[in-house]
Amino acid sequence: MDFNDIERLMNDFKQSEMRELEITTEGFHIHLSKNETPFPFKEQTVDQPAVSVATNDTASDQVPADDKTAAESIKSPMVGSVFLQPKPGADPYVTVGSKVHKGDVVCIIEAMKMMTEIKSDRDGVITEILVENEDLVEFDQPLFKVAGM
Repeated sequence: MDFNDIERLMNDFKQSEMRELEITTEGFHIHLSKNETPFPFKEQTVDQPAVSVATNDTASDQVPADDKTAAESIKSPMVGSVFLQPKPGADPYVTVGSKVHKGDVVCIIEAMKMMTEIKSDRDGVITEILVENEDLVEFDQPLFKVAGM
């Protein structure tokens, strides 16, 4: 699904009588709701399940689903436009070298005119910012690299 498809889906949903819509496919997840109670996002976990890879049809090795750098990333819990600062002209929430603690706001993602604060899921130091201000981001896309303190 590209951005235009998502935008069309959101507009169709807005015009419909449906109250909630959730779509999950490989590598994509979207949850739309007209309810006044905000959708409780599932906290992203760092541990990923192992994947079995067959070798010689008789044995299998355990291979991690993501490499180490992905496990050290703060990822987007949704699709939308990312804002690295609270308002235009303001200082960014974090910069390379910023110390963050679990629960600190690192950016905002806007979807359907709703602003969602994205918080760090770990303590550490921002080592790399992987997106530009106002970029369109995908579900589970790495936004920041974080090294432990």
